[in-house]
Amino acid sequence: MTATAETTQHEGPGSPAERSEPPLFGRGLGWLYLIGGGIGFIAAFALSIEEYLSLINPDYVTSCSINPVVSCGSVMESDQATAFGFPNPLIGVAAFAIVTTTGVALLSGFRPPRWYWIGMQLGTLFGVVFVHWLIWQSLYEIHALCPYCMVVWVVTIAVFWYTTLHNLERRNLPVGPARPLVLGVARVHTVVLVLWYLAVIGLILEAFWAYWSTLV
Repeated sequence: MTATAETTQHEGPGSPAERSEPPLFGRGLGWLYLIGGGIGFIAAFALSIEEYLSLINPDYVTSCSINPVVSCGSVMESDQATAFGFPNPLIGVAAFAIVTTTGVALLSGFRPPRWYWIGMQLGTLFGVVFVHWLIWQSLYEIHALCPYCMVVWVVTIAVFWYTTLHNLERRNLPVGPARPLVLGVARVHTVVLVLWYLAVIGLILEAFWAYWSTLV
């Protein structure tokens, strides 16, 4: 048996060859982390600046307060804006800095170990759960939308979705007999993401329909 055949025979799930390059996404995940993380960082940083200006000047009108519905000021003045005892945008600044740095590392050829991907999975899971809680609070408790926050929503959902697909596909997360289903979903990943976004848009339209209807 040749060395090549032996190598092929002994390579299994989680082997270096399998982890060398994701077959469905390739370098796409690195670009998503770099571009999406950068956009999320800018949005979170801009929101942090707006909040800072509001704190030092009570009469300051945020640049993202456009009308009664699209109003960063209303969101920043809510209790939900400091859910953990400090401004939420600071979480985004730190988290998206990590995402962006990871994107640069992936595009440079770095292949993180499994523990790193598990950490990314937990981080993005926290982010997407927190974002959906904030979506609910914005629509049904605060009754206002923050443009910068919505940018963060979009990026967080995408980063979570593709991190999860990557980890399932690369067996960083156990899938067992559901692996064919995972691979099938991965092949229509864009459709799932679009439907996810459409569901959020539908909730926004429904929650503020009384206002939107006055504009047409």
